[in-house]
Amino acid sequence: MTNDLTENLFSLIKSLSASEKRQFSLYVGRIGVNTDSKFLNLYKVISKQKKYDEDEILKNTKISKQQLSNVKAHLYKQLLISLRLNPAHQDIPVQIREQLDFAYILYHKGLYKQSLKILDKVKSLALTYEEKNVAYEILELEKIIESQYITRSIKNRAETLIQQTEELNKLNLISGKLSNVSLELYSIFLKLGYCRTEEEAQEIKDYFRKQLPEYNFSELGFREKLWLYKAHLWYSFLIQDFLGCYRYSTKWNDLFKEYDHLIPIHPVSYLKGSHYLLESLFYLNHTDLFEVTLKNLEDSLRDAKIPHDDNIAALSFLYVYSNKLNLKFMKGEFGDSDELVEKINEKIARFRGRLDEHHIMVFYYKIACLYFGDGNNKKSIEFLKKIINNKSLEMREDLMCFARILNLVAHYEAGLDYHLDSLVKSTYKFLIKMNDLHEVQKEMIRFLRNLPDVSPLNIKDEFRKLHSKLKKFEDHPFEKRAFLYLDIISWLESKIENRPVKEVIKEKNQEYSR
Repeated sequence: MTNDLTENLFSLIKSLSASEKRQFSLYVGRIGVNTDSKFLNLYKVISKQKKYDEDEILKNTKISKQQLSNVKAHLYKQLLISLRLNPAHQDIPVQIREQLDFAYILYHKGLYKQSLKILDKVKSLALTYEEKNVAYEILELEKIIESQYITRSIKNRAETLIQQTEELNKLNLISGKLSNVSLELYSIFLKLGYCRTEEEAQEIKDYFRKQLPEYNFSELGFREKLWLYKAHLWYSFLIQDFLGCYRYSTKWNDLFKEYDHLIPIHPVSYLKGSHYLLESLFYLNHTDLFEVTLKNLEDSLRDAKIPHDDNIAALSFLYVYSNKLNLKFMKGEFGDSDELVEKINEKIARFRGRLDEHHIMVFYYKIACLYFGDGNNKKSIEFLKKIINNKSLEMREDLMCFARILNLVAHYEAGLDYHLDSLVKSTYKFLIKMNDLHEVQKEMIRFLRNLPDVSPLNIKDEFRKLHSKLKKFEDHPFEKRAFLYLDIISWLESKIENRPVKEVIKEKNQEYSR
């Protein structure tokens, strides 16, 4: 077994719930000879370990070093079989697959009528729950059986199977193309963030128009519509069309209202739809609707339709707490955040194995912005360093760029300007390397570079000059993205008016809501 697989075995054992452990004990105990087997002894030793220790395993089992690799592989397989048999994991897709397996077994035994009876029943189930790829497999097996054993039980049986296959094949092709477009746009967003120039936006528009397959909307089912809305959503995010984001995230959520029986089958997509609706409302600054939608998301997590497993627990944390942070920004409520930040740090530690670095760094950036808004610049710098010092982060280049800009401003605000010049130079070099140097960033760097030479008596005039220069970019289609991460305009206004930045943002929000 490779080191990766060793790690997989250890993490799988550590992820088992109490009921899953009982299930495994019953599963291996069904045959008496298993009770003293090597794979079971290996399981018992690893279960007690806090960190994988091979020497301890060799010492406390009768497994030799040469045997260990095969025993680990066998244990991993037995754990997966046991989990598959656990009622908690017997959801509809698994049940459909199981029935298809039974049909194959009966077919190979020559029991064609029994096999076809199961296939007809499970095909109906697969279509009801939008499992169209499996439904296509079922049809293919039905055709194989019919070609060997003509049942004559249904008139025009062959024509019916051919028509069903062609319809499903067409929808599966459309779904595949839409999922490819959606995934490609999502990967571009994770790598680069929003489009930075008119040229980049045009490239995305051209790509989207070229890759979007032809379709008749009235023929699409749940799955095809879901991929269609996802593709449009990521397209809208990339070109910063936040009204488009709102439109398609709303369609996404409405789709689950129409097909509410599919919520337990696709809980992740259901929760993601609510999350992206909240993201859209955040960028559109619709505070009241955002607050209602966030409450609805929290309420839905208590719904019996949502399975309560480790994956859902991690995603629930991600979606609820990232939007709780967003709500604080929208309301300008930056103070009294230590308790919320502590909860987030605890949950990051708990779910770290299930959260990618990208999402963790986004949390750190939002927390840094929260502390910056509250005037706690040293705390802000502490979280920004977690992003800047992360050498393995390959996602969201824009996030890394704006973290460095905020780091400069926070150092200035904290009075840590004795090495500001070197920070400015390193930030400038980084932005050049990332090809992310835009007018807003250029003006910020020029301003910060010249600060040490500005007389305290003239400092407000310099803030006013920068404010007037940046204000014209607030509605610029591509430069405005700078303000999606850090409200530089409000910060400047706070410096000019000698007021905390949180007061300025809260006041703006109240004016917007009137």
